[in-house]
Amino acid sequence: MEQIKNWTLRELVVAAAIGVVFGFLYLAWVQLWLVLRGLIGPLSMDIVFGFWFAGSTVAAYVIRKPWAALGVSMAAVVTEILAGSPAGAILLLTGLVQGLGSEVPFLVTRWKRYTLPVLLLSGGCASVFSFVYTWFRFSYWTLAPGLLVAMFVLRVSSGVLLGGFLGKVIADAVKRTGVFRGLAMDPVEP
Repeated sequence: MEQIKNWTLRELVVAAAIGVVFGFLYLAWVQLWLVLRGLIGPLSMDIVFGFWFAGSTVAAYVIRKPWAALGVSMAAVVTEILAGSPAGAILLLTGLVQGLGSEVPFLVTRWKRYTLPVLLLSGGCASVFSFVYTWFRFSYWTLAPGLLVAMFVLRVSSGVLLGGFLGKVIADAVKRTGVFRGLAMDPVEP
């Protein structure tokens, strides 16, 4: 709890803003997934799944404080629910699982490393956590082993690429606008 007290008001506002923006992006991403599902079938979800972790990666990379990834994951799902997501309140559990998964690599480094490998691991860990969660939620044990392996490999790859790598690319692009000036990723030099 002490770690949360060390957040500045600006960091909290930026985290909330990132959560709201990604909440709306995630709602739009569902539409892309539905189109892909019609074109290529059930594996489409695992191909695009990683984007749903990008907000957590962006927040952790920009703010560099404990629980930024988890907090933004929860802010994004609350935004999705309030914006009318048909998934409803189950998104609270989904956001919790994905946010905790995203947070693990930062926790392991004691929130001191925000390098590309750690960001990629964040997306990968969120993928593993989400796969375990959906294993139970959607009875994955009833699926063919080959399909399960394909789903897992695609989901982890998507988490690494869309959650970790794309999250970094997005944050770096926004940083160039000056919006993150003075935050941990772009400190103001004295």
